[in-house]
Amino acid sequence: MIRSLAGALALLLAALPAAAQTKWVMASAYAEQNFHTVNLKAFIAEIEQASQGKLSIQLHTNASLLPMPQIKRAVQTGQIQLGEILLSAYGNEDPFLEVDGVPFLAWTWPQAEALNEASLPYIKARLEKQGLTLLYIVHWDAQGFYTREPLPSLAPLKGTRFRAYNNLTFRMGELMGTTPVTVQSAEVSQAFATNMIQSMFTSAQTGVAVTAWDFVKVWTNVGGMRTRNAVIANSRALAALDEPTRAAVIAAAARAAERGSAAAKAAETSMAERLREKGVSTPAPSDQLMAELRAIGQQQAQEWATRAGPEGQQMLDRYRAAAK
Repeated sequence: MIRSLAGALALLLAALPAAAQTKWVMASAYAEQNFHTVNLKAFIAEIEQASQGKLSIQLHTNASLLPMPQIKRAVQTGQIQLGEILLSAYGNEDPFLEVDGVPFLAWTWPQAEALNEASLPYIKARLEKQGLTLLYIVHWDAQGFYTREPLPSLAPLKGTRFRAYNNLTFRMGELMGTTPVTVQSAEVSQAFATNMIQSMFTSAQTGVAVTAWDFVKVWTNVGGMRTRNAVIANSRALAALDEPTRAAVIAAAARAAERGSAAAKAAETSMAERLREKGVSTPAPSDQLMAELRAIGQQQAQEWATRAGPEGQQMLDRYRAAAK
């Protein structure tokens, strides 16, 4: 009997570390080779190492667990503990989440960083009210038009089916005279193959991820905007961690933000070069094209400020003062 009890106690003690381990699930909509995903994996590895295995995180990429529009809600409800979202995909909920997607509001890196600083307090406060903790934000690289022929102006796009990925790109498509069709990143290749879309406006990184050279010949980089991905945590799940593990998550998030910023800037050069290697031409945009796009951007900025109300105007004033 004593030996049996001793054996049972030994088994129990051996099982204690495994029982103490916390397991989280994370969802992202982006492909394995995307710099956001590479950064996520480094973020997770740092947490697991710093917590000495107390916190284990299972990452599901490329929308394999959840499509982009469902990730935020899944984190809110605790279905998953971590998620990576494109903030501007949730503009229907709150215009502050989509301000970085307003065309030509912030199209250079200094402008994008100034807009991030000006809008961050508003975004954090809104997420906190929903039971979400913002861990870190990383911008996308510059945006451009993927087309089958050169784009000297917006005229060749009129009447064509144009890929949109949020409300603002949908509205931009309308103002350009196209027929916008909402298509998430993981579905782009199929949408082109079935002629659901004939052009799109996105980064060089996304173009490489979806092998854009299979269906277009030209990428015209216009800067446009640098939208942001946000990594969010369920606030209750984060608070339930012991203090050292929670500190490890926060510290890893700070490093991921810095690492991601450097990766986004590097991607503007390396991914454009990758497109060229695959036969995609990357001409400079014409003055006429830029003038037409900036006019659309001014209209969309005014529309955004109307939706966002006094707080939105306050934030825009703060951004514009910092961006001068």
